[in-house]
This record gives sequence, structure tokens and C-alpha cells, in this order.
Amino acid sequence: MSNRVCISLDAMGGDHGPSTVVPGAAIARERHPETTFLMFGDEAVIRPLVEAEPRLKGAVEIRHTTVSVAMDDKPSQAVRQGRGKSSMWRAIQAVRDGEAQAAVSAGNTGALMAMSKICLKTLAGIERPAIACLWPTVRGESVVLDVGATIGTDAEHLVEMAVMGSAMARIVLDLDRPTVGLLNVGTEEMKGNEAVKEAARLLREAEPENFSYYGFVEGNDLGRGTVDVVVTEGFTGNIALKTAEGTARQVKTYMKAAMTRTLSAKIGAFFARHAFRELKDKMDPSRANGGVFLGLEGIVVKSHGGEDTRGFAAAVDLAHDMARHDLMRTIRDMLEQTPGVATGLSAGLDASLAPK
Repeated sequence: MSNRVCISLDAMGGDHGPSTVVPGAAIARERHPETTFLMFGDEAVIRPLVEAEPRLKGAVEIRHTTVSVAMDDKPSQAVRQGRGKSSMWRAIQAVRDGEAQAAVSAGNTGALMAMSKICLKTLAGIERPAIACLWPTVRGESVVLDVGATIGTDAEHLVEMAVMGSAMARIVLDLDRPTVGLLNVGTEEMKGNEAVKEAARLLREAEPENFSYYGFVEGNDLGRGTVDVVVTEGFTGNIALKTAEGTARQVKTYMKAAMTRTLSAKIGAFFARHAFRELKDKMDPSRANGGVFLGLEGIVVKSHGGEDTRGFAAAVDLAHDMARHDLMRTIRDMLEQTPGVATGLSAGLDASLAPK
């Protein structure tokens, strides 16, 4: 398998645009020297930044665009005005046309999802895409999805996400048979709405070869790392994600205040500085930055709009891993090998809802 990976970047996306994208790409390339980039955006702004980065020498092709998508643009407006010519659209188009193996953008999430669905289309048998992220746990990391692609769901979509999330876990977490849990308000079988309970039944009966269905998990299982893949719908997943990020920053603020309040606290903090640095790194949300759009005919990674260069580099790292280990082939293979998914699942749902 070739190590070479080309990643297309929406250089104008996010709160900081090229000033974050370019150095972030340089950090990522230092970790993955075989990576090259297509950067889309205002060449007059991008080129001086690229030329100032020795780590990017010979690794970047800049493609000038005059249109960029604003963070507050409505998705429909962004598609209408930027289709075919914005830096975001053209970064996605490069994946569609086979020029790049993955696209990364820190831009408007709604616009990125809308353009990705139009430009790349969804995989056969997949109803809706989902956004999956890596979630730090006491055991390491888990894959959590959906963290914001769509609001509301049904049993079929939950099962599809279980398969796609497991495919991602097999690549990123290097697991042969990841465990999957459905996020619920309790672990008892009678709890939850009908979609969650029906998805649980389908997953139990499917007995998939490539992942293991664990059962229901609760909110406190996210940090514990009880399962390798946590599946939920986008509304709940996005709230959980933002709550966790906010809590991490809150704890960091509390600790900093406590360690600088008195002279004795400052002395204690000095001697414990290495431990605190390790804790800070583990709780840093930027380490797990990057949401993968699963269910599309191509790899698209969304970086948080306000991330710094290290955070954007983490999103590029994620895109590299997904492309390097052929996420698309893994998802297709698992969809075909999992009983009840796609064509079979619809029949199973119809049968379960038929009058007795």
C-alpha cells in the first residue's frame, strides 16, 4: 500500500483562515512527510504563508479562488453562491475528482455538510451522513457519532451509524472487533424511545462479524470508555460534545486558579508541574479535533472553526489516517458483511411493524 496521501484544504475556512490552516498543515506534514496538499483560497494571502514554512517546501499546490463561505452563512445561501467556485466547494470537488484522498475544512459546518452531500453523494444504502469524532476516555479513545450532522433519527440510521463508526474504530483505534453501544437514558432494555429500542433489537439479532454489540450505555460511560463506539442522534451527540469540551475548559480554569491562589499552592504546583502538564495535554480538546463525515462517497473532515494551529493539525492527521488506511473500502466491506443493513434492514423494519 502506498504511503502517499494528498489532502485538499479549504484554506479560507474557520475563524482564522490561512493563518491557522497553513501552519497547521506544516505541523501535520512534519508528522507525515509523505503528505501533500491542495490549498484552495486567496493566493495572495496563502502563498507568503506557505513560502515562510520550510516544512511545506514542495508539498503544496495553491489553487486560487475568489469566493469563500462565511461562518454565519446559511447552508442554502452558501451552496447557491459558492457552488463550483468557493474554496470549500473546490476542496470537496478535488476529492470527488480523485485529485485528493480527503478534504479538511474549518468552515461553516452546515454549508460543508450540504456541499459534501451534493458534490460527493451518499454511499449506496446509507440514508444520511453522520459526523464522527474521537472522544478521549480513561481507557484511551472512543469513536462517538453522530455529533451534529442531523437532528432526529430512526432505527435504520442508528444501525448504519453503528457499522460506519465501527469501520472508523477499526482504522483509528486498530481494533479487529470494536464494541458498540447505543447512548440511552438507562441500560435497561425497556428504557429509551422506540427508535433506540428497535435499533438495539436489530443489532442483537444481526450478530455482526466485524463488531460486537454491547448494549445501552449512559452519558457517564462516554468518559469511562465503556465501549469503543458510541452511537446516538445528532442533537444529543452535539450537546454531549459541547458539554464535554466546556467541562474540560472549566476544570482547567479551576485548577489554574487553585494553583496560583497562595504561595504554598504555587510551590506545590511547581513540583507537580510535569503531572499537571500531562493532565493538561490529556484534557486539551484540540487533541481530538476533527469530525469525520461518514456515509459519503469520499472523506471529509470538519475542524472546529476556532481551533489553533495544533488543533487544525490534529484534523489533518485524522484525514491522513482515514485516507491512508482506506476508510471508504472498510465501510463498504462492513456494510456488505453486516446482516440487516441497507436492503435487508428495511425488510426487517417492515416486518417488525406489521400487525401481529
